[in-house]
Amino acid sequence: MQDARRWVVATFVDIGRSDLVECAEMAVSELVTNALLHGAPPIRVRVRGTREHPRIEVGDGSTEAPALPAPPTGDDLDDLLTFGRGLSIVARASDAWGADIEDEGKTVWCAPAAEFAEDDGAEGIITGLVGGNGQQGGDQPADPMRFRLLNVPVRDYASFYNHFRELRREVRLLAMAHEADYPLAKDLADVFAQLGRPLTLGAMRDEVGRAQEEGLTHTDLEVVMGRTEARGVRRFVELLDLTDAFAREEKMLSLARTPEQHTFQTWFLGEFVRQADGGEPTAFPTSTGSEQRRSSVS
Repeated sequence: MQDARRWVVATFVDIGRSDLVECAEMAVSELVTNALLHGAPPIRVRVRGTREHPRIEVGDGSTEAPALPAPPTGDDLDDLLTFGRGLSIVARASDAWGADIEDEGKTVWCAPAAEFAEDDGAEGIITGLVGGNGQQGGDQPADPMRFRLLNVPVRDYASFYNHFRELRREVRLLAMAHEADYPLAKDLADVFAQLGRPLTLGAMRDEVGRAQEEGLTHTDLEVVMGRTEARGVRRFVELLDLTDAFAREEKMLSLARTPEQHTFQTWFLGEFVRQADGGEPTAFPTSTGSEQRRSSVS
């Protein structure tokens, strides 16, 4: 708890937002306490967003949405800091706050305010897999097509999957809380809503996980996606390039891709576009013949 509080305070000072330190320190204390009491391991604390609009995130392994307790009745700030006041304190210490739920757990977040609110504060927003059932919809696309992805490097796919989830949450929260300041975030959030399920299907993740367990460096994958959806990936590739520039210009606190991530994602996403347009599958290029590969594609 104390380590998390000290780290968040130091981070806000480092990014030049000392004006938010008091509320940030108060909020992270309650978020971590809530995670320890009601969440599940692993618990992690991060600072995301931009320097203009920084955000504290506390993640845990539970998919159960948090419930805002009844507002405190006391007038004294000391009464508010009593054990159990949790998320009502977060609401009053924030300009916006909420929880984003995914199949692997939830992230409870807040954008610290400059001053502690005199009223009940900001209303919490629940996004993502509300209900925590781990399902993102299983409807078949209207124009299904089977895509073959050959010689997929398992480490790079795992990096893509993690980056995809991080970016999806980031743009969703930025669009929700600060859409006027970040119109690109709204465009990206709309594309994620369309492509999130087919690009991160559990079957693909499971196949990559099995390859990792067997010590393989590469594997072949198959995925079913609508032809129209796949052609729309072209727009997503363009938006990812814009996001890299956006991350640098707006001094975002995460998400700019490494050259290795850019190379893999260009190939991986490009395969959907190319095959949807009638092209044959092209294997991911490797510089040596030492890779260990399993083919599950007929």
